[in-house]
Amino acid sequence: MARQVPYVGYLSLGDDPHLAANECSTCGAMFFDRRNACASCGGRDFAVRRLANDGTLRAFTIVHRASPGVTVPYVSGIVDLDGGGVVKANIVGIEAEPGNLMLGMRLKLTTFAVATDAEGTEAVAFGYEPA
Repeated sequence: MARQVPYVGYLSLGDDPHLAANECSTCGAMFFDRRNACASCGGRDFAVRRLANDGTLRAFTIVHRASPGVTVPYVSGIVDLDGGGVVKANIVGIEAEPGNLMLGMRLKLTTFAVATDAEGTEAVAFGYEPA
């Protein structure tokens, strides 16, 4: 198997890929990026929290225009994760047609290679697919 690196810092790879957020120890707000202080309460202590791989589709749009080299159409969605957390991600493994998507539909995390460098290292991204 080729060496793999996550495309974003909050994606953990391995036997059980998952997302991890920085959770404010004071109010519980979660952020995917590093923070010096919580944007919700101003707290300064954070702990890494593993997020669920399953969730529901809160909102979506079908994108028909993108940068050169990006295949369209594709589905961009907001996913409410089981147990807390919200993530914006592409919805994959489904044809980008309005009739194929439904608010509240169950989704699960999936990963896929998006690029490979000259040494064979794969950059791995994530999306959500119908559960």
